[in-house]
Amino acid sequence: GVVYWLPPQQALDRARELVFEPSISRYGADEGIPELREALIKKMRLENKLNKSSVMVTAGANQAFVNLVLTLCDAGDSVVMFAPYYFNAYMSFQMTGITNILVGPGNPETLHPDADICRDAGAWLLVDNTYEYFMYNGLKHSCLEGNHIVNIFSFSKAYGMMGWRVGYIAYPTEVEGLADQLLKVQDNIPICASIISQRLALYSLELGPEWVTERVKDLVKNREIVLEALSPLGEDGVRGGEGAIYLWAKLPDQYVDDFKVVQWLARRHEVLVIPGSSCGCPGNLRISFGGLIESECKAAAERLRRGLEELVRDGMVE
Repeated sequence: GVVYWLPPQQALDRARELVFEPSISRYGADEGIPELREALIKKMRLENKLNKSSVMVTAGANQAFVNLVLTLCDAGDSVVMFAPYYFNAYMSFQMTGITNILVGPGNPETLHPDADICRDAGAWLLVDNTYEYFMYNGLKHSCLEGNHIVNIFSFSKAYGMMGWRVGYIAYPTEVEGLADQLLKVQDNIPICASIISQRLALYSLELGPEWVTERVKDLVKNREIVLEALSPLGEDGVRGGEGAIYLWAKLPDQYVDDFKVVQWLARRHEVLVIPGSSCGCPGNLRISFGGLIESECKAAAERLRRGLEELVRDGMVE
C-alpha cells in the first residue's frame, strides 16, 4: 500500500540544500542521527504516551521488523500472527528459520488482553503503528508500553516517504542488553538509515501531525468510492476501513483461488488488487484506497465494480 501524496514541500526544499554537504555522504550513528532521535523521543512521549522507550532509526518499518526478528527469535521458535497480516512480516519469519507460525484472527479490541497474555507467557509483543494517523469515524490510535512490548513506526505512509526508507523502533529502555543486540543487527544490515532521508524525516516531523491528518481526511472520500465499487459482493462481504488504507472483500464461495480472480481482474478489467491469501485471508481481496487522488480512484473503482459485477453474474469469462 502507498499514499498519493509526496513529502512536505518545505521539508524537501530544506533537504535539497543539503545534497552537497559532506556529512550527508558519510556514515552516521547506527541508531540514527541525534537530532532525529531526540525529536522522536519527544513525539513518542507527547503523542504515543511512550515514556519508558528508547528509539532506533531504521531504513523503513520493514527493516525495523527484520531487525526485531533477528534480535528476538531463534530458528525453531514459535510465533503467533494475526490475520490479515502483512505478508513481508510472514516472510521475515520464514527467512530466519521460524517454521512454527500460528495464525489467528486479528481484532484491535483485544490488543490490551493480548499484551497481558504475552507478558504472562514470557513472550514478546511486536506492534506495528505504521498507520497511527490513519483513523476514521472518530476512532483514536493508542500505543501500549511494557518491558515485553516493542513498537514499530514508519514515515513512509504518514509523510509520503515510501522511497526515502525511514522507520523507527521504540523499545523498552529497562530491558538489559536489548539495545546492544539491536545495535549489533543494525550494524550488519544498513549500518544506518540514509542520512539525507533522516534529515527529511526530521524536517517533516517538525511540521507536526496536523500535516498528515489533513491529508488523511481526503482518503475518507476514496474509501466511500471503493466501498461502492465492492457493492456487487454484498454488504456482509466487505470489512475494514476503520483505520489504515485497506478494505477486505470476501469473494463468492465458489472462488476458492483468489490468485486466479486477481489475475482475471488485472487481465480483463485492468485493475490491480492483492489476493487475500497473501495476507492470511484466502478467498478475499485486499483493496487499497490510499494511492490515488479522488479522480483516479473513481476511474479505478469503476473498473473494479464492473469486474465484480461480471464475476458475480457470469463468472471469470474471457
